[in-house]
Amino acid sequence: MSGHSKWANIKHKKAKVDAQKGKIYTKFSKMIIVATREGGPDPNANSRLKDIIEKAKEANMPNENIMRAIKRGSGELGGADYEEIIYEGYGPGGAAILLDVMTDNRNRTAGELRHIFDKHGGNLGEAGCVAWMFDKKGLIIIEKDGNTDVDNIMMVAIDSGADDVEEQEDSIEITTSPEQYETVKKALEENNIKISSAEVTFLPKTTLSLSAKESESINRLLEALEDHDDVQNVYTNYEPSDSEE
Repeated sequence: MSGHSKWANIKHKKAKVDAQKGKIYTKFSKMIIVATREGGPDPNANSRLKDIIEKAKEANMPNENIMRAIKRGSGELGGADYEEIIYEGYGPGGAAILLDVMTDNRNRTAGELRHIFDKHGGNLGEAGCVAWMFDKKGLIIIEKDGNTDVDNIMMVAIDSGADDVEEQEDSIEITTSPEQYETVKKALEENNIKISSAEVTFLPKTTLSLSAKESESINRLLEALEDHDDVQNVYTNYEPSDSEE
């Protein structure tokens, strides 16, 4: 076992999703629109769209909402034209923050994000200022229970092209390249291995611990960013202490 468990953070994020149904449906709609526009409306031929639809259904997003977003993305229905942008900045204590944003008005969004950073003791930076601190990776997490066959999971993951497999106290974390993510995920599913969480994400190369006061400040900043309608995902190299989780 090594490193810090990411499963606790993901469970916390899932709980927030459950508490904000309306807002999360809007975010999923934007993601579906962009994925459809870029890769087509057929989930079987568009792995990114298929992945988003799975997550939307996990969040109990109604099927009619999903279909409406696909139609907007394919041009069958009118609607806003969203673009996907990465914003970067710093939080209290110098923590790096990377934002995955979808917006139909980049000037408005940039102004609003800058205001949030300023209000909470951070600052919105230039493109490239913190992106180098992160690796884009597939992250698949399997929650452990009394019947978990760790050796089998590791073998399936490595044989199907995973970069790394780490056993934590409560979970098994599998990391892949973005290109191998779907292959590894499919191999696990075909071997009847229950996946608790799966996503292509940005993982920090190194993590940062902060003082109690700085932790309070950055948590307020991260929460405000996550609540912004145009922000799809927030990534940071700040690592909360076990007591904060």
